Amino acid sequence: MKLHGAEIVDTFAEAFGMWGSRVVITAATPAWALEAGRSMTGFATSVIGCKCEASIERELDPDETPDGRPGVSALLFAMDAEGVGKRLVERVGQTVLTCPTTACFNGLEAEDTVDVGGQLRYFGDGYQASKVLDERRYWRVPVMEGEFLVQERFGVVEGVAGGNIIILARAHETALDAAQAAASAMRDVEGAIMPFPGGIARSGSKVGSRYSALPASTNDALCPTLRGQVEHTDVPPDVESVFEIVIDGLALEPVREMMRRGLVAAAQAGASRVTAGNYGGNLGPHHIHLRELVP
Repeated sequence: MKLHGAEIVDTFAEAFGMWGSRVVITAATPAWALEAGRSMTGFATSVIGCKCEASIERELDPDETPDGRPGVSALLFAMDAEGVGKRLVERVGQTVLTCPTTACFNGLEAEDTVDVGGQLRYFGDGYQASKVLDERRYWRVPVMEGEFLVQERFGVVEGVAGGNIIILARAHETALDAAQAAASAMRDVEGAIMPFPGGIARSGSKVGSRYSALPASTNDALCPTLRGQVEHTDVPPDVESVFEIVIDGLALEPVREMMRRGLVAAAQAGASRVTAGNYGGNLGPHHIHLRELVP
């Protein structure tokens, strides 16, 4: 298949289930909301080494937030609902509660919930107070600046993780331009995130390693510098650089839409080939075929 001169490999991305939640962070200014959002989602690129995957979903206008202040929404994913709850308590407690002027709210109505504010309230050392509005409990935790407002319970759903596209190009600059164009086009999709820095990963991994302590290691079949050293390579002779974009979503459709937009944008920006990573159908139940995404 060809799209804007790029070869679209007839393969599929293999995605699997992870539990996710949406956090809404507000603050006195957009800058402080972004600061808290960036801190909360830091060191969260891969569940393999970070225990969760997270990123800012989008910025929010005051008329989109519970308290009428500027904000951001962020998505966080872990392998189970309990894991989502633990990571939210850790990250909201260490990065949002501590950030000047912030408040924190649940952004996802769901049947399943985890206790976040109900755990963080103990930081108030007995001086915390709660209020129920519209059958939702909020906690006011005293801090040196004033009070930190946090919702008690946050919704969690079983989402879809591991959607991906892999971008190959003849020159490093072209590959990076194509990856950046793809990531930019994908950011407008609500309900999904790209957890790696800037949405782009240069260090795609494979399952396992020759070192027993490592659960994953470099994807040698897609490393251009190893083209002549490995038994099997997926890097054509004229390709100098490869980037991967990984996608997590609260549902399958946002992941598919992100992949579609990224595939088109990468092809338009000069990629010579776009493919996707899978494990032959053995990793996850969601198989997103690139041929179904080509316009």
